[in-house]
Amino acid sequence: MDRRIALIVLAELCGTSLWFSGNNAIRELATLWQLSGPAQAWLLMAAQLGFIAGTLGLAASGLADAFRSHYVFAVSAAVGAAANAGFILLSDGLLAAVGFRFLTGLALAGVYPLGMKLVVSWAPDRAGAALGWLVGALTLGTAAPFLARAVGGDVYWREAVLGSSALAAVGAGLVLTVGEGPAVRSRAGFAWNRVWAVFRVPEFRSSALGYFGHMWELYAFWFLVPALVNLTGVSETAKWFGTFTVIAAGGVGCVVGGRISRSRGSLIVARVALAGSAVCCLLAPILPRVPAEVAIGLLSIWGFFVVADSPQFSAMSAKASPPDAVGSALAVQNSIGFFITVYSIQLTAVLWPHWGEWTPWVLAPGPLSALLALRHSATITRS
Repeated sequence: MDRRIALIVLAELCGTSLWFSGNNAIRELATLWQLSGPAQAWLLMAAQLGFIAGTLGLAASGLADAFRSHYVFAVSAAVGAAANAGFILLSDGLLAAVGFRFLTGLALAGVYPLGMKLVVSWAPDRAGAALGWLVGALTLGTAAPFLARAVGGDVYWREAVLGSSALAAVGAGLVLTVGEGPAVRSRAGFAWNRVWAVFRVPEFRSSALGYFGHMWELYAFWFLVPALVNLTGVSETAKWFGTFTVIAAGGVGCVVGGRISRSRGSLIVARVALAGSAVCCLLAPILPRVPAEVAIGLLSIWGFFVVADSPQFSAMSAKASPPDAVGSALAVQNSIGFFITVYSIQLTAVLWPHWGEWTPWVLAPGPLSALLALRHSATITRS
């Protein structure tokens, strides 16, 4: 992996650690403040909603392409670090905590899609492989809090949250040393609503619709993993180790898919990953009926496939976007995709107490609809 790409991946992981550690503190704060279930849901979703609002604002205003990406990334990471520190040091109740988490999510909107734009700017000819490393690192970061719980790391949850603020500040510094790549040849000014024109490009529209179907499944699956692992009857510690293993398998899937995309193209990787996750989705009801090792293995295969297509959708969308609107196009795709996750997570949360292991069947329309969206695509992005 190129040194610049490695630094961007590291900076992105540091910056988006704000997302992971904040969610890891919610259980402790819920106990401390005696929060109800709906109140905990607001605390859980605040950063997600902030990210949705931020990416939509970036895309609609053209800000994502009006300034150099590494400057937007660095400023956003610094703001996010401050908001995250405020969340743990200044919050005295639900309202303040939700506000700080929303602001953190708002700042992350300038980190995640801009990090992808930076990767593409340095490696336009192998975007799928480079983005595979980036999304793989983020997936590992998503899994990390569950490993911390397995080894008792939740005892130091305050320190973990503050540590993520320090990491975000490091990420801001790292990205400034890399800068923007030579693939960015033009810079757009502010232009409200211009970004929606990218949906008139057939290849972008196909990729974006595929991404939306993928997102219907992805975060709801991650939300369900602890409950699905729990169906196997393992101990509490083993449940958290199992959850970490299943989600972390997606990091391997992203990197492997990225490598394959260099010879076979992003489209074929996305299609295989979507088909694989759809099959696993439909097999979910067998989980409590097989040995625990088999169930964890099946869930790990699902974890491998469920996110392996994500970097490839970003690579295809970036290639299909006008050169002066790549940042805005990726931001609006992220915004709509994460908005969809709000509904799929809520639906699975409502259905789980009644449907149990059959609940994942409501996620199957995601990858299946994504496959339909890609059926006429002619793009084979050799990345």
